[in-house]
Amino acid sequence: MTETHAVDAKETFRRVRRHFSPALAVAGKFTGQGAVEASAEGCRVTLSDGRTMLDFGSYAVALLGHRDPEIADAVRAQLDLMPASTRSVQTPVAPLAAERLAAYVGGGLGRVYFGCGGADAVEVSVKLARMATGRTTVVAVDGAFHGKTLGALALTDNPRFRSGLEPLLQGVVRVSGDDPQAVADALREHDVAAVVFEPVQAENGVRVLDTEVLRTWCRDAHEHGAFVIADEIQVGLRRCGERSVALADGLDVDAVLLGKPLGGGVLPVSAAVGNDRLFAPLLADPMVHTATFSGHPLSTAVVPVALDLIERYAADGERIALAMENGLAELRAEHPDKVVGTRGRGLLWGVDFRSPEVAGDVLTGLAQRGLVVSPCLSRPTTIRLLPPIVATDADVKEAMSLLSYATAAAGADGA
Repeated sequence: MTETHAVDAKETFRRVRRHFSPALAVAGKFTGQGAVEASAEGCRVTLSDGRTMLDFGSYAVALLGHRDPEIADAVRAQLDLMPASTRSVQTPVAPLAAERLAAYVGGGLGRVYFGCGGADAVEVSVKLARMATGRTTVVAVDGAFHGKTLGALALTDNPRFRSGLEPLLQGVVRVSGDDPQAVADALREHDVAAVVFEPVQAENGVRVLDTEVLRTWCRDAHEHGAFVIADEIQVGLRRCGERSVALADGLDVDAVLLGKPLGGGVLPVSAAVGNDRLFAPLLADPMVHTATFSGHPLSTAVVPVALDLIERYAADGERIALAMENGLAELRAEHPDKVVGTRGRGLLWGVDFRSPEVAGDVLTGLAQRGLVVSPCLSRPTTIRLLPPIVATDADVKEAMSLLSYATAAAGADGA
C-alpha cells in the first residue's frame, strides 16, 4: 500500500466518524478491509490499496455496471449545455425522458413524475392516490420496504426503521402477502385510497409475491375505486427480467415506480409512471406536488440512454439469470448444512443461511475475498446477489466460486 493511498483511507474514515457516524466508519472499514473506494469501471471497483472487488451488490443501482461510456458521454454532453433548470422556463430534456419512459413501460401509463430517490416516487404516488380519491387509507404488505422518509416509512414494515418515530402517516393497513382476500377485507373495513406492493420484496429476503394473489388484489381494489401501485424501484428495468414485473405478469396497475438503475448507475433519478386517473390532481394543478430537482436536466438526460442500454443487454440478462440459478442450486447442494434456501427472479437472488451468524460469516468472507453483495436488513439470515446485466460468464463463475469458498469457511466456530 502506498503512503498516499494509506492517508486517503485513514482520512476518509476519520471524516466519516467525525461528520457522519462512527458505526458507519466501522462498517465501511470492515467491508473494505481498511481500504476505501478509489475508482470503478464495469463490474469492478478498485480500492485505495489497489485491490479490486467484483460488484454484485450496490443495492441494485449498478445494473449497467459502473461508468458505462455511453452514460458518461450523455452526462458530459448535458453538463456542457445546461445541467440544471431555471424551473421557470421549460426544459426539453425531462419531457423527452418522460416520453421515452412512458413508451418503454407501456400499459397505458402515460404520465410521469421524476424524483431523485425511490422514496420520492413512493411519496408522490401515495399523495396523488389520497388526493384523487378523497380517501386516507393505504394498504401495504407485510415485509414491505418502500423507503425511510416519514411518508414512505409508514408503508415500510421493519421495526428497526420505525422505532421511536410513531405515529407515522396515519391510515396504513398491513396485509399478508399470502392472503388473496386481504385487500377485499381491508376495503370492507377502511376507506382505501391505494394498494401498494412490491412484486418481489427485495429487502425482505427476495420474496416473490404470488401473481394470482396480486391479480385478485388489483381486481378488488379497482372494483372499489382504489388505486393499485407497483413499487418496482429495485426490481423493475430488467432487474427481474422484465421492463415492469407487474405489467409483464398481466396485473392491472395504475402506476409503476422505478429508480435505482434509471440514472444509468451514475446519477440519482426515480420516476412514478402512472395513468391519467391517478395523476388527475397534478393535471388540474401542477403545483400541488413539486420539488426543485424534479426532472433535473443532468439526471433525466441519462434516462433515454439507460433504457436503450438496458434493452441492448436484455438477452444477456437472461443468460446471467440462468447461470445464477444453476450456480446457486449447486451451492445449496454443496452446502446443505449451511444453505437452507435460494430464490429469486432474473438478476435478483437471495441466499438463506442456517443462522444470522453463518450469514454474517459469509459476508465477512466475501469482503475478504473481493465480492460485494447486499445484506437484507429485514432478514439477517439472507444475503442478496444483484449481478450487473453486463456481467460476463467469467464474472458469474468467479462470484459463485467466491460464495462457495466463503460458505465453506462459515460457521467454523460452530455457529
